Order: sequence, then C-alpha cells, then structure tokens
Amino acid sequence: MSNTLTPVRIGRYDLRNRLVMAPMTRSRAGDDGIASDLTVTYYAQRASAGLIISEGVFPSALGKGYVHTPGIETPEQVAAWKKVADAVHERGGRIFMQMMHSGRISHPSLLNGETPVAPSAIKPAGQAWTSAGQVDFVEPRALTTAEVAGVIDDYRQATRRALEAGFDGVELHAASGYLPEQFLSSGSNQRQDQYGGSVENRARFVLETLDAMIAEAGADRVGIKISPEMNYNSITDADPQQTYRYLVEQLRGKGLAYLHVALFGTQTDYHSILRSLFGGTYLMGSGLTQQLAESVLAEGKADATVFGAAFLANPDLPERFRQGAALNEADRNTFFAPPTAQGYIDYPTLAA
Repeated sequence: MSNTLTPVRIGRYDLRNRLVMAPMTRSRAGDDGIASDLTVTYYAQRASAGLIISEGVFPSALGKGYVHTPGIETPEQVAAWKKVADAVHERGGRIFMQMMHSGRISHPSLLNGETPVAPSAIKPAGQAWTSAGQVDFVEPRALTTAEVAGVIDDYRQATRRALEAGFDGVELHAASGYLPEQFLSSGSNQRQDQYGGSVENRARFVLETLDAMIAEAGADRVGIKISPEMNYNSITDADPQQTYRYLVEQLRGKGLAYLHVALFGTQTDYHSILRSLFGGTYLMGSGLTQQLAESVLAEGKADATVFGAAFLANPDLPERFRQGAALNEADRNTFFAPPTAQGYIDYPTLAA
C-alpha cells in the first residue's frame, strides 16, 4: 500500500491516512468574519484527508489581517464553524482550526479604525488587502507588556471556542510573518522587556501562547506551524538557525500533537535539523508531489505530508493517489475571492 494512505496517530487521534490538507486562506467569509455555507461544503468535500487544518482564523477582532477572512470570536462565528466541523465529522474526517493573529500585517480599515499591533513599532513593507483594494501598511503600535498577556489570553479563549464549535484541535500559526513570528524574529522585535532581546525572550510569546492553548485543549490537541527563513511579510532574523533550534528544543517536552514545518526558498535543510530536535509527530509541507511524499515517509523524514494547492483543486486527493489518477490543476486566479463557488467548491472529483 502507498505510504501516504497508511494510518497514522496524530495527538489523540488515529487518522486514516498521512495526507494533511494545508491551511489556506481563501477569503470567502463575510465582512463580519462569519464563515459562509460555501465554506461548509468546501471542507466537507475534502474530509477524506487524514487531517484538515483550516484556513487561518483570527482569534480576536484585532488579529484580522485580510478582507473576507473568518474569525472565532463572536457567537455567530462559532455557530458558523460548528456547521463546518459537523460536516467534516459526518464524512469521517478530522479538522484542526489554525489560529492566525496577523499583528502588523493589517490595516485600520480592517480593525474598525484601530492601529494594528506588533511587538515593536516597525512598519512592514508592502500593502494590505482591504475592501477598497490594496493599501499601504501603516506603522503598527507596539503592545505594552500588560497587553501581551491579553493577546495570549485571546488565543486561549479562541481555543475554547474552537472546541465548542466541534473542532478536533487547534494549530498556532507561527509563520508567514504574523504576530507570533514577529515576536520570534529579531528584525521585527526590538523590545526591551521580557519579550525581546535574547532568543529566549523572543520565543517567550510563542511558548506562552502555546501553553495557554494547551491549558484549554490539552497538548495532544494543539499543533504549531513554523516556516524558517520564509522571509514573508518583511520578516528577517539575524540567526534563524539559532532561533528555530532554540524554539523547537523548547517544544520538545510539551507533548504537542505535531510540529508542522513548511519550507520556502531556504538552502538550509531544516527538516533534518528540527525533526530530531522535536522528537514528536512531524508534518512536512510545501512543494510536495505524490512521489516526494512517498519518499519522505519511506525514509522516515516525516510522519505525515501536507498538501495545499493539490487539495484545493482535488477534493478527493487521497482517492486520486490511490488510483494514480491525474490531478486537476488549481486556478490561481480564484485562490482569493469574495464568497463565490467558482474555484472553491466546483472542482470535479473522479466520480463526477
């Protein structure tokens, strides 16, 4: 049997295959951050994945970074996500919610006029996606030490709400230049308190946030995603190997459900470094094909493999792998769109 189609245990769950659907922002929610009925269909169609990791969901209103992205703060948002979780479970699937606080990668027009927050008041290069189109980022406001504790508690409360909505677990998005990585990276964190300066201090926000999420869900229902040297959204670090070695060494004893590592453009083989440091269930993502995934699993380089665009365009990806069938091509022009079915729930299955 194909290695990708063999069972695997992730956290407290026995999963039917080693194909994980990557978290992918699709921008199909309403302006109120409520996931649409189209979203219910989208995730249900892909429930044959061993595990689905949802698109990034803002834990609080101040964490929203893009137009038409969903939240998990209000009762209405929770109720909408419950429909998603129920639909996935009805088809025998498992789903984790990715918690994504965008920090400085936002704009006042997305935050009811408030200034985006960050570890330090350093304006990122680039533009925010808003209802009025792309607009320049603004200089963020540095969180006070007292406010940091409040943001961490936002993650805790969001974790509780995700479980109330029926999700099987949660993932901390600590990549792509969003708030956790802004704290972690020396280029975006110039704080002088216990959350800045040394690598131990810069990693503190990520570790304390994970502890808060674990307090609500249990460690075996919490994962984390990192992408060393991705350098997205103006993120830079003076010594990324030291930073990520330290972070993963601290993760090792927490009993997390998994460590999800996606690499983009780096010449360093972080997978070989971090898998042994972590010592737990390891998810490898970014740029995988079926052949590469088979090889990765056969050689013990990962416990499960993460696919993004392939799952986006092929709701029945595990069955296509089983049959060696051709894959649909993803339409990049519809990756991000207002709440419409095109390029979202209209990709054909083999059966169709």
